[in-house]
Amino acid sequence: MGLLYTPMKVFRYREKIDSLPRERAEITAPVHVRIKPTNACNHDCWYCAYRVDNLQLGQDMSVRDRIPREKMIEIIEDLVEIGVKAVTFSGGGEPFAYRHIAEAARRLADSPISFASLTNAAKLQGEAAEIFAHHGSWVRVSIDGYDAESYAKYRNVKIEEFDRVLSNIAAFKRYGGPCRLGISFIIDQRNADHVFSFVSRMKDLGVDSVKLSPCIVSNDGRENNAYHQPIFERVKEQARRAQADLNDDGFEVYDSYHALDEKFSKSYHWCPYLQILPIIGADLNVYACQDKAYNLETGVLGSIVDRRFRDFWFSDKNKFFAIDPARDCDHHCVANQKNKLLLSYLEADADHAPFV
Repeated sequence: MGLLYTPMKVFRYREKIDSLPRERAEITAPVHVRIKPTNACNHDCWYCAYRVDNLQLGQDMSVRDRIPREKMIEIIEDLVEIGVKAVTFSGGGEPFAYRHIAEAARRLADSPISFASLTNAAKLQGEAAEIFAHHGSWVRVSIDGYDAESYAKYRNVKIEEFDRVLSNIAAFKRYGGPCRLGISFIIDQRNADHVFSFVSRMKDLGVDSVKLSPCIVSNDGRENNAYHQPIFERVKEQARRAQADLNDDGFEVYDSYHALDEKFSKSYHWCPYLQILPIIGADLNVYACQDKAYNLETGVLGSIVDRRFRDFWFSDKNKFFAIDPARDCDHHCVANQKNKLLLSYLEADADHAPFV
């Protein structure tokens, strides 16, 4: 099994990378598009960045927004036509709560586009789940609670919800399709002592991978680090033990639990990744990235309410350079490391390139 989590995957797309700088004349299709089909969610997680008041992500989100069926079909047609390689459905809300998710997945299954979804798995059932199992590339389930009681408290759901989620996960694996099923375990101070036991339980359940991720509690990196500092070494020790004891050819523990950038500040002034992985929101705005979604002040590239995505994307290239990360992105940024790698590549002196 190759590496599932690596910032180097983008370097398989040299033509796209070389088209990114402002001075290049050509606009090319994004490699990957995230679609947020609905902002409605059946869970109410205490830390959800789209719903808490102190985080910039989701600050202008309306929970009523959803992509109309006809528009979703149009978007998928456009993505196929222009040559997008992958689509991920994510929140906003819960993708499997979107009433047209099965139809959207069927259309992608009949196309060359690889597709995947993030989910809480409470609605990972029926036709949509079966289509993803047999034709999707991966599904990743976000979990925080380690038993029924803790899960109910984390998400403000009924006590039986945890068992429902685990049952849906097991049923998904029984479909027997090639789709990889992963878990994202969101770590905070309440579940920090349960990391190893949780990962071990997920392996026994039959999932393919578990990603360990820190809960984001602030726009400020120092505040996040201060929150995690009391539990940091305990979590890291369990992560090392899980990787040593549980990793094998059919199961991967990916440790993404790390200290965050001290100030989340950026030293660069343009974002290559927004041309590689943009976001289509349920409000039909196109956003620069998943950390800018539903931020109307500094995250919007434009709207496709009254135009097709293909026409919007290939219009004025200046939209790709309107966001200045050093000015506009002083917060958590999942693309930061990838941007640094791309900028280092793009800024390398061509005459000196042979001296590797």
